[in-house]
Amino acid sequence: MSLANKTVLGVAWNFTEQLVRRGLGIVVTLLLARFLTPDDFGLVAMMAVFLALGTTIMESGLQQALIRLKVAQQVDLDTAFIANIALGSLSYLTLFFLAPFIADFYDQRVLIELIRVASLGIFVNSLRVVQVAVLSRSLNFKVLFLVNLPAALISGSVAVFLAFSGWGVWALVIQILLSSSLITILIWSKNIWRPSFGFSLVSLKTMYSFSYKLFLSGMLDTVFRNIYLIVIGKFFSASVAGIYFFADKIKELLVSQLVLSVQTVTYPALSTFQDDNLRLKSGFRKVISATTFIMFPVMSLLAALATPIFEYFLPKEWYPSAINLQLMLMASLLYPVHSINLNILTIKGRSDLFLYLEVLKKGMVLLILGVSFQYGVIGMLYGQIVSSVLAYIPNSYFSKQLIDYRVSEQLIDFLPGLALSGVIASIIYIIQFWINWPPLLEIILFGALGAVLYLAGSSLFKLAGYSLVKALYLEKLRKF
Repeated sequence: MSLANKTVLGVAWNFTEQLVRRGLGIVVTLLLARFLTPDDFGLVAMMAVFLALGTTIMESGLQQALIRLKVAQQVDLDTAFIANIALGSLSYLTLFFLAPFIADFYDQRVLIELIRVASLGIFVNSLRVVQVAVLSRSLNFKVLFLVNLPAALISGSVAVFLAFSGWGVWALVIQILLSSSLITILIWSKNIWRPSFGFSLVSLKTMYSFSYKLFLSGMLDTVFRNIYLIVIGKFFSASVAGIYFFADKIKELLVSQLVLSVQTVTYPALSTFQDDNLRLKSGFRKVISATTFIMFPVMSLLAALATPIFEYFLPKEWYPSAINLQLMLMASLLYPVHSINLNILTIKGRSDLFLYLEVLKKGMVLLILGVSFQYGVIGMLYGQIVSSVLAYIPNSYFSKQLIDYRVSEQLIDFLPGLALSGVIASIIYIIQFWINWPPLLEIILFGALGAVLYLAGSSLFKLAGYSLVKALYLEKLRKF
């Protein structure tokens, strides 16, 4: 099997694994919502951006730098390990001392203790960055799945029990910390790599010459990815922030983590022929066709069925979150394409262009947010859709320059699947206004109908992604 096909198969396998693990995350989140209030989720939303910034500082792009090295020697791994621990300690201490100021910003004194406990997870995560990089270099994503699944199951079960027992927002904080701890312990138990505690300033400089631009890009991305939570938490109530954050959490579980699975597989796999533009282009075309073929219908159907899903699984206080989720999913439709175009930049070593694009796009986000803010939360969500569409223009521009992957070719690869899934989801959404069936019946029947129509349409119109995914899964089945 060619490396390009192996990469696409890896994405499909990793996608399936993520779907199982994130499916568990969705179940846990829905159960937590039965015992917790929007205010509880709102408090977590208020500190989410600061925890994310701490994580970005801790990682500092070193994991991607390790993956991109053609040969990662022990001294490189040792150096990254020590650097990540030092940065993780710095991140925790910074958040510890900033906690009172963050609490004052939101006028929520309870955030002081919440932040000081939850941010311990950042230091714990620093202990496993190198092991994850080693596994990613070898495309060994099965081990990551076997580590993450039990950690998610145990931490989720404990969180639900604590929420049921009346622990409130602390159930969410303990879930964060327990998940980080279990993943780290399980990864170390696999004996993937052990440090010898060597350190090389030369190695650190080499890695940082590439990673510091990714770090700066990551800081920008983290701030602007959470800027809506900052604005809503500051200018609206904790309840409104919680309703927004809940929808965003569901979207993250379904979309962002699945997009991350694409990046996780394609980056180390396609980095192996980073100097062969023809093979890179062929590989990326297959990846875009296959991943969008799977993700477009999942996201579109979920958006169409958001209302009956919320009505069946959640108390009435969460119903306003359904429209938030629908608009977030619409804004996320192009995320897989965005991530793959950005992967091209990192594989080609152009972290300078990566940073340039981040600055450009974040300026655009600020402009759109300034206009949409006056129309409330729903207005800001429509602004996210506009931002995502406009971001495709600069993201795709450099793909043509670096590997001659033109916009017209990209549209051929993903637009038919987007159009087909959009039409089917729109039909299902409209039908719901004409009938009044029980929510569960609508979810089952319309979900099945959407899947059948999408597969039939993909076969009828001979979508490239359909043929590719079908061939890869048949090949995998023959091996069993």
